[in-house]
Amino acid sequence: MKPASPQRHYGMDWLRIGAFVLLIFYHVGFNFTPWGYQTPTRGVVSWAEIPLLGLSPWRLSLLFAISGYASAALLAKDGGNTGPFFRNRLARLGIPLIFGLIVVVPPQPYMGLVNSGYEHGYLYYMLHDAFSFQKVRYEYVPRTMHLWFVVYLLAYTAGLCAVRAVLPQSGRDAIRKGAERVLSGPALLPLGILGVYLVREYLPHGWTDMHSILEDRAAHLHYGGMFLFGFLLRQSEALRQAIARQWKLAAVLAVAGFAWTAGDTMIFPGNTPTPPQWQGPLCFSKSVQSWSTVIALFGIADRFWNYDSKWRPTLAEAVFPVYIAHQTIMVFVSYWVRDKGLTALPEFLLLCSSVGIGSWLFYLVGREIGPLRPLIGLKRHRAPKRDNTPSGPELASSTT
Repeated sequence: MKPASPQRHYGMDWLRIGAFVLLIFYHVGFNFTPWGYQTPTRGVVSWAEIPLLGLSPWRLSLLFAISGYASAALLAKDGGNTGPFFRNRLARLGIPLIFGLIVVVPPQPYMGLVNSGYEHGYLYYMLHDAFSFQKVRYEYVPRTMHLWFVVYLLAYTAGLCAVRAVLPQSGRDAIRKGAERVLSGPALLPLGILGVYLVREYLPHGWTDMHSILEDRAAHLHYGGMFLFGFLLRQSEALRQAIARQWKLAAVLAVAGFAWTAGDTMIFPGNTPTPPQWQGPLCFSKSVQSWSTVIALFGIADRFWNYDSKWRPTLAEAVFPVYIAHQTIMVFVSYWVRDKGLTALPEFLLLCSSVGIGSWLFYLVGREIGPLRPLIGLKRHRAPKRDNTPSGPELASSTT
């Protein structure tokens, strides 16, 4: 292990890798909650939603913030030129998005339809229903499913580039310095928590993400704000120092926020609604958990994880292909295993191992076939083996 160059933050790579690993556990765990899925298991584990709620308020906030950080790093690599940066992002995100929507995603709604009595084969479904833009039984198709994240990320990237194109450098500098001045002081934690709370409490749908780019006003303000926060962080030493000073307090607040959320879930489990008088405090506890966890994890990554290893480049490169494949593999396996008579723990372990192994194989095969590499979010040509010498400011194989 060797310390990272100040030009390159390996801690953000490890944080991103860890966030996507947790995503697999989150989506598998979703099968065991009352919240439902396309191919639910035959049993619900009463306490399964508690650890998931330990992840839910902050996991996407973290991913969008890391995406903003990575975007700033890539923009710096392109010399601050918006055009080349946007073309690169459009290729690295847009091509796998199209491939995913046409090839990877359709089996998911199809398996859901089969589970509800759809009698046609997959070929018929693809030719007649998959892209019909209508409701088939209970399911409207086509669907973006888990790739909504990529759609939103592309939208935020396009918005950022549009602002950079129309706003002069002096205006961008003024906004950056103003945001840095506000967030690099004692207002970092209370202002961030308040911002998340106001968005999630008073805008339609609250904490329920609709995964519809035209409806998700609360999600756009929250996740778009986190994207911009990560973008600012990459350019601001003052903000990095503020996080270094406050991450321990943020960790305490994150645990306190989760404790309230978990307590609410134990009192009102499953689909039992929280009474109206307690919905405001619950929203606030999730807001505390959301913002504080991100700040704490950024501080931890900066303090303890800013080191390279021989596995980091491979794992960082694998993240996006694994993300593309993981949910479709999970739906297939969960549909196959649902009538095998397994109890919750063996089924959970089987799903996790199957999704992990299957997604990893998807990456290993795809990376070796040149024409497939751009389709799964990799550069067209494999980079030569390196000697672990940092080569630039970008996050390794940064797709988010």
